[in-house]
Amino acid sequence: MPTEVVPAGVPGHSKAERVQAMFARIVPRYDLMNRIMTMGMDRAWRRAAVRAAAPRDGLALDVGTGTGDLAFELARGGARQVVGADFCEEMLVVARLKAQRQMPGQALDFVLGDALGLPFPDATFDCVVNGFVLRNVASLPNAFAEMFRVLRPGGRLVCLEITHPPRSLAPFFSLYFNQVVPRLGAALTGESAAYQYLPQSLGPLPEAHRLAAMIAQAGFGEVRYRRLGLGTVALHVARR
Repeated sequence: MPTEVVPAGVPGHSKAERVQAMFARIVPRYDLMNRIMTMGMDRAWRRAAVRAAAPRDGLALDVGTGTGDLAFELARGGARQVVGADFCEEMLVVARLKAQRQMPGQALDFVLGDALGLPFPDATFDCVVNGFVLRNVASLPNAFAEMFRVLRPGGRLVCLEITHPPRSLAPFFSLYFNQVVPRLGAALTGESAAYQYLPQSLGPLPEAHRLAAMIAQAGFGEVRYRRLGLGTVALHVARR
């Protein structure tokens, strides 16, 4: 199993640079592809993540916000203010435009920021969430350390991510994820390399129970997780 997978066909020397370049290129069809390849289930998964985060009346951070869908759900979930951070400016441009159209008047801010060096003071947020981000960071321990740092004591961490499926489903999931999704991505976005990277990036990601152990090692307590999407998605929840 590879220890690191990086996108092909995009400029950059480090994983971070190449992931950033990849996302900049797939922005125009990013939301459409998410809906299609998850068969629309990604919306329900985001709502489940927000329920776990319990953001009502709090200050919430969405790390790796992309085009803002999870940040919007946090606002709908009653957060007093939501900050979406991403290191891809092209994604943030779309998020801001969507916020103007879909969430006018909401306390939503989108800022340029890297998950490994969040531009916020210690103990700032009541909850920190991320959706389908962990596979893309160069260092999971550093990412968890940063999320721990910016959370207030008692605050909740919620991580929503693709995970290794149950054995009974693995052959079917592999066929869909490794064969169908790249072809869909190439047809809809013209960026075949990005959607070849997507299934490859799952390889180095720890199994759900090992990921829970890593979150605990970062200092979080009350770590738990549950599977969604027939076991192909994991929702991890913890508390600082």
